[in-house]
Amino acid sequence: MKNNPVYQHQDLPLPRHPRVWAEISSDALVYNYKALAACVPSAQPIAVVKADAYGHGISLVVPSLVEAGCRFFAVATLEEALSLRWLLSSLLPDEKTTILILGYISPMDVWSAATQEITLTCVSKDHAEALSCAAVDAGVTVSCHVALDTGMNRVGLAAQNQRDCCKAAQDVMDIMDMEGLRVTGMFTHFSTADHDFEEVAVPDSLTRRQLACYMAVYNALCAKDKRPAFCHVCNSAAATRCPDLIPEAALDGIRLGISMYGYGVNTPRDLGLRPVMRLMTRVVHMHTCPVGGKVGYGGEYAPDTDRVIATLPVGYADGFVRGFKGAAITVHTKEGDKEVSLVGRVCMDQSMADVTDIQAAVGDKVTLFGDTCASLEALCRRSETIPYEPLCLISGRVPRYGV
Repeated sequence: MKNNPVYQHQDLPLPRHPRVWAEISSDALVYNYKALAACVPSAQPIAVVKADAYGHGISLVVPSLVEAGCRFFAVATLEEALSLRWLLSSLLPDEKTTILILGYISPMDVWSAATQEITLTCVSKDHAEALSCAAVDAGVTVSCHVALDTGMNRVGLAAQNQRDCCKAAQDVMDIMDMEGLRVTGMFTHFSTADHDFEEVAVPDSLTRRQLACYMAVYNALCAKDKRPAFCHVCNSAAATRCPDLIPEAALDGIRLGISMYGYGVNTPRDLGLRPVMRLMTRVVHMHTCPVGGKVGYGGEYAPDTDRVIATLPVGYADGFVRGFKGAAITVHTKEGDKEVSLVGRVCMDQSMADVTDIQAAVGDKVTLFGDTCASLEALCRRSETIPYEPLCLISGRVPRYGV
């Protein structure tokens, strides 16, 4: 552990021997960022660092990305944007960086965003009008990107058919004329890019239809010489798939989210993405559970022979959720790395593993996930979720260490 840890309670002394911790690999992060950026060399990478950098710790992730050359970041909330602006100001006091809030922001917060040079998203024409009025009242001008809803059906100006697209183009031009707003970009979000194009181009895929709708608005604006300066549509999945099949999808920028952290994209090429987080704990107690004994809440595990049980001080309050019961984990013993299974239910603060067949000892380190991408993906299959969720759920009481 070569770097100081990032921890929720910075005013309290840090444990010298943590019970559970997350190791964050800057080398893996930078490798992933550069490998993904190389997929679309004509576009500027946008590093998505919302949700505390997908649970990895923004204070560890952002400095590594800045060193790798990243100057464009995206978050989800104003709170995240303000924290990020403070961090970037300390890292690059004399250099301009862009922070884009991808979601809704209240018009009441326009002054804060404008004074901190944070770019907002207009999620509708009504929202743009409210932002404009608030900006005028505050005496500021705020940068914004206009979101188009091309099929995600979440936020954005409706643009899902020819009629919608014609109206959306006019609405974008109207927003450009609103006082207090400076439209600097326009984007949409693909809802199925992680499924489309896995083997061959699918002519009627939703991703293609979404792009066609976006381009209809884009071309209408270009025809009026009203093209926003920075246009982007590709998320992680699309950034690795679409440019080969649909070159026009590259545009000005690509948003790098889960793939930057090593997960979530079954790419048509071998990028060798690496997991950035490795979640660790250690064995703190061992005992023999006799025949007839039961392990954990509900007594779900009742061995038919004497079994050696190791207790691990990690549970769902750390983000290691109940759905992971029965999962395989790796104990690092004196005889080497040994895979064992969790037994019984995952508790709030503790979990148990059957170590009968290995030479485990109190103090042995344990990898819960992150040696390979496959370990977290296996946990996700077991709990019927996706890598985004367990990464984001790693709680604030778990220190993150740069390694």
